[in-house]
Amino acid sequence: MTGTIINVIAVLLGSSLGMFFGSRLPERLKSTVTAGLGLFTVSIGIAMFLKSEEALIVLGGLLIGAILGEWWKIEEGLESLGAWLESRFGRSENAEESSRFIRGFLTASLLFCIGPMTILGSIQDGLTGNYELLAVKSVLDAFASLAFASTLGMGVAFSAVTVLVFQGGISLLAAQLSSIITDPMMTEMTAVGGVILIGLAISSLLEIKKIRVGSFLPALAVTPLIVYILSLF
Repeated sequence: MTGTIINVIAVLLGSSLGMFFGSRLPERLKSTVTAGLGLFTVSIGIAMFLKSEEALIVLGGLLIGAILGEWWKIEEGLESLGAWLESRFGRSENAEESSRFIRGFLTASLLFCIGPMTILGSIQDGLTGNYELLAVKSVLDAFASLAFASTLGMGVAFSAVTVLVFQGGISLLAAQLSSIITDPMMTEMTAVGGVILIGLAISSLLEIKKIRVGSFLPALAVTPLIVYILSLF
């Protein structure tokens, strides 16, 4: 859990600095910075997807995951959590600011919790107490949260709650996960995470098309299961 605590502190620190300097930046610069983050996120997502050895497994995981995500209404649940946090702590006076808070919370939560560094780092931290990988991730997240918070506001800071629950939960279950997740499972799960990051960039950062990215999150669990089932034949 040590690495997760460091990561949470990094996100909070970066967000605080971002909100402090954000009000001093012109809107044109904020828009350009957000677009840059979007392009960078797309690049990361593509790199993660290209690691896939079986693209059809990724497709199957995404489709099944999307069906489950819509059935379980994950996107609505995340939006409700963001809205509750905004109403409790954000104190926005208009709908536009409220929407901005939720957008910042959802975008940062998904970005900080998807990727191989999150999974591998949390397992390593939980099993051996070595949080070196999560420490590297913390530095990256600190700079990302600084940039996000300067444009998307306070909602980014509350993504630290998601990081704490998600990464902390994986660390606590590390012993069980390490004996279950194989290298092929991790490879395809990483590829699925890459596609989700691309969707996140297109929807929330570049604002090209609205995508219910949260609904795809079950794919991160479905894809390793597909790999396991196929390995039995």
